[in-house]
Amino acid sequence: MVMGFSNSNPAACISCLSASNQFSLPTSPFKSLKFPLFWPWEKVKMGPLTVSPMGFGTWAWGNQLLWGYQQSMDSELQQVFNLAVENGINLFDTADSYGTGRLNGQSEKLLGKFIREFRGEKRIQDEIVIATKFAAYPWRLTPGQFVQACRASRDRMQIEQIGIGQLHWSTANYAPPQELALWGGLVAMYEKGLVKAVGVSNYGPKQLVKIYDYLKARGVPLCSAQVQFSLLSMGEDQMEIKNICNSLGIRMISYSPLGLGMLTGKYTPSRLPRGPRTGALAGFLKRNCKKTEQNHTSGSNKLVHL
Repeated sequence: MVMGFSNSNPAACISCLSASNQFSLPTSPFKSLKFPLFWPWEKVKMGPLTVSPMGFGTWAWGNQLLWGYQQSMDSELQQVFNLAVENGINLFDTADSYGTGRLNGQSEKLLGKFIREFRGEKRIQDEIVIATKFAAYPWRLTPGQFVQACRASRDRMQIEQIGIGQLHWSTANYAPPQELALWGGLVAMYEKGLVKAVGVSNYGPKQLVKIYDYLKARGVPLCSAQVQFSLLSMGEDQMEIKNICNSLGIRMISYSPLGLGMLTGKYTPSRLPRGPRTGALAGFLKRNCKKTEQNHTSGSNKLVHL
């Protein structure tokens, strides 16, 4: 899974183009050119951390149900990890709930293992930033229990300190008291030095502002907010969250920017992945193949808007 930062106008591009970052060439047939907000080899600030503008998500590691993970894939996953690190990616996102059944936590274990066994430059290894998410399980009811979850993740990865500790989702709609306890847990893990920064994931606009204010009042900056953001998921909530992040100085992390694989070009109506994604992908491909055929039939050269 790829992750990216969205700190620009997505009408131009999902995560790399800024509408204000333009210049004109008098001799060019184009009225203006838009440069990337970040070049791939550059690093960007995310709170106290310095990270690559593109991150690497590990949702699939250990997930047999949705992604078809098998332990026999581990050596190949390690090669992919090494390739990413060697090419400048240093932000890796995981979660304590990634992995199904007996493989729960497998993503964190593999990530820690791959980092320890990386044979490249020590400097590159030391610059890797881990952002992990702690699930709002119904039995995690106190700040102390959330801190313990953080310690357990740290132990699975065998690291001294986590880069970004994130609350995986909000419980405000069904368990408001638990939500406050988990916020307290974020403060505690930050104050204890277990994490360098804190963030949230899957938060709506209103709760994002509330937790920002809560943390700020306690001297803890909200570093990041993860939200599903792609050409297929760019609704009013996403745009509002993006604006809030820009105004408050929160780094927005776009997860599933390739739409669970639907935007990769890898799949066709006759070549679909196994598992729960099959139905969604089949419907998406059928609709858009039909649109493409209609465009060809009409002789239109316009882009198909998804």
